[in-house]
Amino acid sequence: MTTLYGIKNCDTVVEARKWLEKNEISYEFHDFSDDGVPDESLDQWVKSIGWETLLNRRSTTWRKLPDHQKVNLDAEKAKGIMQQQPSIIKRPVIEHAAKCHAGFSDAFYKHLFQL
Repeated sequence: MTTLYGIKNCDTVVEARKWLEKNEISYEFHDFSDDGVPDESLDQWVKSIGWETLLNRRSTTWRKLPDHQKVNLDAEKAKGIMQQQPSIIKRPVIEHAAKCHAGFSDAFYKHLFQL
């Protein structure tokens, strides 16, 4: 089963969802805004992808954080920020074939789904 995580109005998430539908790939969508960030999933993503990749430091949410939250980051502090501010997670996160990945590109999804 494939699960796509993100925020429904995020342009990149919309693009990924359209790509999956166009290529007739079934998936479940988990909206961070409506459903939050599952603790177990976040733990797995941090182990697999790394918190440095998941934490989107180019986002508006990151830029708005107080400076004291941005210093001395480690996995636990980053996970706390991502739980409190899900829009700071690089999107979309996709779980497929017992692996997870963050971000979207046509070429990567073609590779991921062997198209």
